[in-house]
Amino acid sequence: MTPRLLPFGAAPQARRLLLGRALRALVDGYVAVLLPMYLLALGMSTWQVGLLSTATLLGSALATLAVGAWGHRVDSRRLLLAAALLMAATGLAFAGLSAFWPLLLMAFVGTLNPGSGDVSVFLPLEHARLAHAAQGEARTALFARYSVAGALFAALGALAAGLPDWLATHAGISPLAALRGMFMLYAAVGFGVWLLYRHLPHAREIAQPPPAPLGPSRRTVVKLAALFSIDAFAGGLVVNTLLALWLFQRFHLPPGVVGLFFFCAGLLATASLLAAPRMARRVGLLNTMVFTHIPSSIFLMLAALAPSAHLALGLLLARAALSQMDVPTRNAYVMAAVTPPERTAAASFTAVPRNLAAALGPTLAGALLGSGWMALPLLACGVLKIGYDLALLAAFHRFRLPQ
Repeated sequence: MTPRLLPFGAAPQARRLLLGRALRALVDGYVAVLLPMYLLALGMSTWQVGLLSTATLLGSALATLAVGAWGHRVDSRRLLLAAALLMAATGLAFAGLSAFWPLLLMAFVGTLNPGSGDVSVFLPLEHARLAHAAQGEARTALFARYSVAGALFAALGALAAGLPDWLATHAGISPLAALRGMFMLYAAVGFGVWLLYRHLPHAREIAQPPPAPLGPSRRTVVKLAALFSIDAFAGGLVVNTLLALWLFQRFHLPPGVVGLFFFCAGLLATASLLAAPRMARRVGLLNTMVFTHIPSSIFLMLAALAPSAHLALGLLLARAALSQMDVPTRNAYVMAAVTPPERTAAASFTAVPRNLAAALGPTLAGALLGSGWMALPLLACGVLKIGYDLALLAAFHRFRLPQ
């Protein structure tokens, strides 16, 4: 990362946060695609794949809740370093374990991400630091670049999902051993993030207001968290791990093709994230969140009913071009709607209901896929997301941001 990648006026510490996000997204990108194949190779069922995905989201939600409730007592740099070590331990555990229950426990306490967005304990800690690293439009631009780093490197990671097949074919490595090696790489990246974040300044060194629990902004945060949970539950029905499973089972696509699809989807999401700040300047954060989200949900519902793989993939790519534009604008909206000392708590308490609600989706979707209801998770996701968008617009169209 070079200084010109930061918006004008952003603090230098943001470069390390962007690079850390990129590294984590790189390994998250292929893990989301390979995780169902790995678990199926270990002899697990589609229902168990969904349950394990639920455990990852539920554990992340509880860890994020703890950060929101007690994180203001500890330097965020120390918490980020602990999260990086946990990431390394998660990769080592998944590379070495085979039984369902130990893996379920590690999924609950670890940092695996079965979806396209970041759901880990890193999220509120990095968001709070980013919010203090820039102001006004520069903050929206910085959050957009943070999201771009995640989307672009997740796309590259998804492209790497074909690597285990290549190794099995050309290097004489067994498919299961190749898959385990990808989790070893995940652990190595976790250690690399730890080395990177060792050089972050302490909170007291960056003129950051002392973090505090929610106070004046509590009502706004509660309302946003309740609405975000609807969106998250819907998204939990089609997290990348289960969308990959849907493509495997619905159209019998090989992992390399599915990885290529997620790569292309990630590139489209990256382009949309770059466009989000410009649109937000023209129509506002809220309108950008809502009016890009509704068409993406319609494309998802049409893909659920598509008769061929080519049409389904085309509709899913159209969805990817729009579905992530609300991410940086939503993050910037939350940070602008609360007072500076409340930002860590606000990031946590809006993320927790999202993660808890999202945790319910994968188990339900896995059960539906296992029962032959192939289109239902995608259709339900689209309907719920459109309902969320309309409710968000109705609740906040008259709300004026204090900044």
